[in-house]
This record gives sequence, structure tokens and C-alpha cells, in this order.
Amino acid sequence: MTNLILAAIAALIVGIVIGAIFGRSGQGSTLRQRRAEQQTEEVRNEYTRYQAQVNEHFMESAHLLRRFNDAYRDVNQHMARGANRLCNDEEWMAELAEETSRKRLEEVSEDGAEPPRDYAPKTSGTLSEDFGLKKGGKSAEA
Repeated sequence: MTNLILAAIAALIVGIVIGAIFGRSGQGSTLRQRRAEQQTEEVRNEYTRYQAQVNEHFMESAHLLRRFNDAYRDVNQHMARGANRLCNDEEWMAELAEETSRKRLEEVSEDGAEPPRDYAPKTSGTLSEDFGLKKGGKSAEA
């Protein structure tokens, strides 16, 4: 009977030890699972904060660009009103046209050369090698 009681006590101790080992191993995976869940939640919260910051940044950027566009439009309208009020368009346009035509005439008369042609005059032939060269000059002798 003592042997039976000793065997029962030994089995009870062995059962407690085995139960403690399995309990800790299960508890370890539960702790790891909790840590993983916490990390996932932290990452999720960080991502949500980041999204909020991005949204705030773009909302502020849109507001600033709208203000910039309004200011640009106001400056453009101010310049147009000033130009209409201060400048006489008819006189200015006539003066500009006259000056432009005078410059074109001066450029043509100063240069004296005409633009290159894609053909030779009929007197010397289409593929004449001496077209455009002056006779008696260094270019014609070479």
C-alpha cells in the first residue's frame, strides 16, 4: 500500500511537472502572440497618423496654391487695368509696327546678302560649282 501511495505521489509530481512545462510553452506562444498583436496595432496606429499628416499636408498645400492663384490673378488684373488706363493702345501699336518694319528694312539693307537658294540661276546651270563665287577672287582660284 505504501508503494501504491508513493507511486501515486510520484505520478502526481510528474503530472504537475509535465503540466507546468506544457503550460509555459503554451503561455510563451500566447505572449508572443500578444506581442505580435501589440506591434501590429502600433504599426497600424503609426500608419493612421502618417495618413493624417499626408492629408493635412496636401490640404494646406491646396489652400496655399489657391491663395497664390488668387494673388496672381489679382496682379494680372491690376496690370491689365493699368495698361488700359495708362497706355493709348492705338498710338502704341502704330509706333510698334513702324519700329518693327524699320528694323526689318535696316537688317535687309545692312546685310545685303540674300538667303541661300536651293537652286542655281538659269545662266550658270543647276549644278554649277562656281555659283555664288565672285570671279577674280581667291575663292574662285582655289
